Amino acid sequence: MVDSPIRSASTLPEEPTQASRFGKARTAQSGALLEDYVELISDLLANGGEARPTDIARRLGVAHATAIKTIGRLKREGLAVAKPYRGVFLTETGESLAARVRARHRVVVDLLLAVGVPFEAAESDAEGIEHHVSDTTLAAFARFLARG
Repeated sequence: MVDSPIRSASTLPEEPTQASRFGKARTAQSGALLEDYVELISDLLANGGEARPTDIARRLGVAHATAIKTIGRLKREGLAVAKPYRGVFLTETGESLAARVRARHRVVVDLLLAVGVPFEAAESDAEGIEHHVSDTTLAAFARFLARG
């Protein structure tokens, strides 16, 4: 068995280390929202040729006003453009982000399936994990899957 640096529940990491970990989690949560939107917009454009705010809101289970607000943020961040009466389109940067998120999602789903998680649970759980897993961990997942 490999030695594991698992700490007991009563041992706290150093303050800067713990603060850094919590900070990374908060940043990931903020980015996860934008990632969900660009991934969905990309999928809607690929499948139906348009991504209307109404469709985005329904598919994400949010209010129309919430979708409009987040689409505004996507535009400010340079990830999307909205054309009057034509919906939302991704910029090159937005499409690149959507492709990265989609690839991360696929690796996480494949790992969960490889360890015996049923398909529906793997797809659902991957929606959260894909945004929070580090590139180092994701690479380890990919190496594990390649050994299979």
